[in-house]
Amino acid sequence: MSEQPKHVLFLCTGNSARSIMAEALLNARSKNRAFIGHSAGSHPGGQVNPLTIELLQKSRVPTDGLRSKNWDEFARPDSPKLDFVFTVCDSAAGETCPLWPGQPVTAHWGVEDPAAIEGDDDTRRKAFLRVFTTLQRRLDFFLALPLDKIDGLALKQRLDSIGKS
Repeated sequence: MSEQPKHVLFLCTGNSARSIMAEALLNARSKNRAFIGHSAGSHPGGQVNPLTIELLQKSRVPTDGLRSKNWDEFARPDSPKLDFVFTVCDSAAGETCPLWPGQPVTAHWGVEDPAAIEGDDDTRRKAFLRVFTTLQRRLDFFLALPLDKIDGLALKQRLDSIGKS
């Protein structure tokens, strides 16, 4: 892999739970900062879900700097050149996305929205943990890929396959 870090954008509609988790997990798990995770939403709610922050902190994943933001921040000419863009919710996957700087490889890694789960605190926390665990597993598969040895089409197929795991 080149010395420049690869920029990865995780998209969701509200940018309060799933995409934030993926951003934080990638940044925590990326060895030697080979990857820099970002997240955004098409219609961000403006704040990170408190259960997201609680789970990340309990899992010892840094939460500094996490914030809910609009995906337009990553479509500007001065934005980081994106190498990968992953949608983590079905709504964002179906929306027309902005044009991203660079030519990122895209894939859909849809997971349930834990913020939409109703019930008592225990039920909601379990939903957040299920999503966290799924994203963690997918990111482990992603980080294990020999990116410098896979061509574009094969890489796209592998990334799509990870999203179905």
